[in-house]
Amino acid sequence: MNKAKSAVAAMVAAGTLALASPQLHDFLTRWEGRENAVYPDMLANGLPTVCAGITKHTSPYPVVVGDYWSDEQCAEVERMVVSKAQMKLADCLKHPVSQPTFDALSSHAHNFGVPSTCASRAVGLINAGRVREGCEALAHGPGGAPVWSYVTQNGAKQFVRGLYIRRLAERDMCLRGAI
Repeated sequence: MNKAKSAVAAMVAAGTLALASPQLHDFLTRWEGRENAVYPDMLANGLPTVCAGITKHTSPYPVVVGDYWSDEQCAEVERMVVSKAQMKLADCLKHPVSQPTFDALSSHAHNFGVPSTCASRAVGLINAGRVREGCEALAHGPGGAPVWSYVTQNGAKQFVRGLYIRRLAERDMCLRGAI
């Protein structure tokens, strides 16, 4: 691993950045909710989802519509899923970041997946040392239009106000930690 690639991973290893911070947990619960019964997420084309946004793509356990997960199981899997994703996210962040910025990017990765977040314009800008611009790119494209706020349903791309409001909240959290 090259030195630039490991900067944020080193911050995690040193304890400078916390995995599954209480602030991130509260943020994810606010936006994902906490549903103990597995349900089909209509914004994700019916993808079975449970707890605070846990899906078959992230869970080590089957996620089957109609199953019920206890609060304890949700807490355990959420911590595991978030921590695992944050370790992968840390590997793609080459520029040091603060806890609020890391948490904002972690929320984005929780919603869209680590590969999408790592490939995003936001992470590219942050890795170039343009943290404030990267934070803004969580919610807006270069021309100012909303990004990461659309779903495709029945073949049509549709703007979802709730997703945009979450992107704005991620941007604001990210900017609080812009260094």
